[in-house]
Amino acid sequence: MGETETAGRALASSGDLHLAVPECAKGIGAVIGSADSPHLIAGVRVEPLALHPDDRGYFMEVQRLGHGLAADFPAATSQVSAALSYAGTVKAFHFHLHQTDCWTPVQGMFQVALVDLRLGSPTFGRRNTMYIGSLRPWQVLIPPGVGHGYKVIGTGDALLVYMTDRFYNPQDEGRIPYNDSSIHYDWETQKK
Repeated sequence: MGETETAGRALASSGDLHLAVPECAKGIGAVIGSADSPHLIAGVRVEPLALHPDDRGYFMEVQRLGHGLAADFPAATSQVSAALSYAGTVKAFHFHLHQTDCWTPVQGMFQVALVDLRLGSPTFGRRNTMYIGSLRPWQVLIPPGVGHGYKVIGTGDALLVYMTDRFYNPQDEGRIPYNDSSIHYDWETQKK
């Protein structure tokens, strides 16, 4: 198991995927500082994105069908969406039983929080934190069963563009409060 040895309350199941809220100590889990970190939750993948700056700004490719982290997303059911969040906003936690997300922050900075909810996963209970956005242009692939959310950090608004391998289906989405006492994620600014 990951950071924890015990599973808390059951959340949801579909086929062989069984989700539960882990019992975690207060904190933010492993801070992921490189795309090949050995501390990544199983199935989560990270890929740095290239920025092409010039005197007018910059250009960044968000997604190419059939390439990159979302290469296996089926063209017939994939969807691209965007979420604008104001400075200081916390949007967490939610999870999917079937949907895979591929997040690309295109404006501002995000503190991304992930937690492995999958019973039987080698990283069950592990939490990851990533600081991504304009200062670290990374794309993040989040598989089904991994709880995810973010906090907009800094003083500006933040824009997240994300591609999913399925059309939006509210029945495939579950929610856990951002301040869940079992996940015990620390959303406060870390004083280092």
